[in-house]
Amino acid sequence: MITDIDNAAKIAEFLLQIKAVKLQPKDPFTWSSGWKSPIYCDNRKTLSYPNIRTFIRQGFTKTILEEYGKPDIIAGVATGGIAMGALVAQELGVPFIYVRSSTKGHGLQNMIEGDYSSGSNVVVIEDLISTGGSSLKAVEALRAAELNVKGVVAIFNYGFETATKAFEAANCPLSVLSNYDIMIEIALKQDTVTEKDMDSLREWRKAPQSWRK
Repeated sequence: MITDIDNAAKIAEFLLQIKAVKLQPKDPFTWSSGWKSPIYCDNRKTLSYPNIRTFIRQGFTKTILEEYGKPDIIAGVATGGIAMGALVAQELGVPFIYVRSSTKGHGLQNMIEGDYSSGSNVVVIEDLISTGGSSLKAVEALRAAELNVKGVVAIFNYGFETATKAFEAANCPLSVLSNYDIMIEIALKQDTVTEKDMDSLREWRKAPQSWRK
C-alpha cells in the first residue's frame, strides 16, 4: 500500500536519476534465482545522496506515524534496511535494532542485534520487496523474540502477487514508498523506456519466473 502518490512518483524519479533503478527490457538482467528481469534495483545508492536519503527518511517517518503510530523500536533488515532504519529511528527518537539474514555463527549466535524488551511495538524497515521472503523471515524472528511487529515499510516494491499473498498469510501489514507500476510510468514520461516496452514490462511483473523463457 502507498499512502502518498506524489511522494511515490518523486522517489521513482530519484531512483531513476541516480541509477539506483535501471530498466533494460531489451537487455535483461539475470537474478540469482535465475529469473530474467528488465529491472535492477539497488536502493543502497540513495545513501550517497543527502537530499534523496533525507526525502526517503522523511517519507518513512510520515508513513510509519500515519499507518502504525510511533513504535517503541525500529528494526532494520540486513543489509539493505540497516542504514536507513537507523536514520528513521534517529528521526523518531526511538531505539534501533537489526535482524540478520541468519544467526551469527559465533559468540552469542544472535539473529537480532541490539537491546529490546519483549512486548515492544516494532516497525520493520526494508529497502526492497521482491518475493517478501527475507522480510518475513525477519518478522518471524522478531515475533519469536516476543516483539509485536506492527508492519513492514519498504522503499520499493515490485508488486509480485507472491509477495502480496505471503504478507497476507503472515498477517503482516506492508506499506511502501514507491512501486514498480509508478516507476515504469515515470520512466515512460522521461523517455527512459518506450510505449512499445511497456507491454513487456507489465508482462514481467505478472509472470517473472517465465518471462523471456
